[in-house]
Amino acid sequence: MTDPEHNRTAGDAANKNKKGLVSQDRRNDYDVTDTVQVSNPVDVRNAVWELFAETFPGASFDKLWLAFYDFERLFTGRYPGYLGCDTTYHDMQHTLDMTLALARLVAGYERSVEQSDRLGAHRAQMAIITSLFHDSGYIRHEERDADFVNGAEFTLYHVSRSAGFLRSYLPELGLAKDSGIASMIVHFTGYELDLVEIELEDPRDIICGHLLGTADLISQIADRCYLEKCRDRLYKEFVLGGVAVENARPGEYMVRYKSGQDLLQKTPIFYQQVMRDRLNLKFNRAYRYIEVLYEGQNPYIEAIRSNITHLVRIISTGNWALLRRDPPYFLGIVGAFEDVEHFVSKQLASLTGRAIEKHELLMPV
Repeated sequence: MTDPEHNRTAGDAANKNKKGLVSQDRRNDYDVTDTVQVSNPVDVRNAVWELFAETFPGASFDKLWLAFYDFERLFTGRYPGYLGCDTTYHDMQHTLDMTLALARLVAGYERSVEQSDRLGAHRAQMAIITSLFHDSGYIRHEERDADFVNGAEFTLYHVSRSAGFLRSYLPELGLAKDSGIASMIVHFTGYELDLVEIELEDPRDIICGHLLGTADLISQIADRCYLEKCRDRLYKEFVLGGVAVENARPGEYMVRYKSGQDLLQKTPIFYQQVMRDRLNLKFNRAYRYIEVLYEGQNPYIEAIRSNITHLVRIISTGNWALLRRDPPYFLGIVGAFEDVEHFVSKQLASLTGRAIEKHELLMPV
């Protein structure tokens, strides 16, 4: 899908934003600096290649090139055995945006630490490939997942599915030795495992996990349309994934989010917890490594603060009409957006109907 704002070129944006600071008028599917189209695999691949080449002179980019190629095939439904992306929040743009953020974090980290602590080209390559496939668990397999109608149904265990995909994919890429580590560090992007229980022998692999988890979070919350996407897309994924309304026990439902607006109203508290517990403590403020590339400033954190400040203003005034951006979709299945609308409406109607008919308990969490 296209966006009329694409009439401007990346070169124009770069000229306006030479220092890489947040562009207030950036396009909906561009990164925080408005210089890279994060819905375009080629644009992101080229940006990552430039960072990789500068950070690891002489290192081969061949396997990363193939990984970008396979990522695009997987998400567009051209990878053998898989149907393509049909999750409207966790779409191609999100993964590409995260992968660019990760490459920047890796470059900043390598320039900040002593030689003995650096990741090196091979480990950085593994981290970038893991980033590209960190949400592969949302992609349905033609045969194994025939009973599922949308990838969002895997929400609660999609990271474990992504780990499984990496274990099978990396050997095909000639990186079988990396499959064990990659399938562990991908869990830093989710909540299925307690991070303190992830055992990795080399502390540099833990650093990769911190960078991955950080990139996943900051790229999402810094997205220009993060608020609209939470309300209009993430909530629906939560419905299909059993997160918004949980069947706690027979005859009893726990309602975490009554609507997309309710999800947004609880987002400032979520942000505070994420910043304190995850980004600052568990990931050891790894987002700071971005600042090495931008003269001590952090365009991701600036964009995040802008989004949260805007949200708090909306909540305090009650003027929800201020959320009027309409970002494009980047999916791999024709009609996926319409299907999601249908499945969500059907599921919510079913839950409401059963609750009324059987007098089941609806409990806000």
